[in-house]
Amino acid sequence: VQLVESGGESLQAGGSLRLSCAFSGGTFRNYCMGWFRRAPGKERELVCAMNWVGSSTYVLDSVKGRFIISRDNAKNTVALQMNRLNVDDTAVYYCSADLGTYRRPSVRGSDYDYWGQGTQVTVSS
Repeated sequence: VQLVESGGESLQAGGSLRLSCAFSGGTFRNYCMGWFRRAPGKERELVCAMNWVGSSTYVLDSVKGRFIISRDNAKNTVALQMNRLNVDDTAVYYCSADLGTYRRPSVRGSDYDYWGQGTQVTVSS
């Protein structure tokens, strides 16, 4: 399985950005998908995750109402729409895949089997 993120860039606070992740090398609909981030000097954290069919999601409290995860099982892609960005959202964002048709996506990074290379998002004030 390969995951390739795109869409990261530098922008000013208050702006919006859409990250995309292209999945290949496996059966996409058999995987729960997650977006993690790692900010400088901080632990990696799960931002959003979605189960295999898109019926259950997890959203980090600090991004609720601003970030939305979505997936397209026909196109083998997962996206992260990020709105009203602030400087605390600055991080490298990683797409990840967890093999399993679970009812709810896992919130543990150790459960995810595959990772993308990451895409940098930098928000300035």
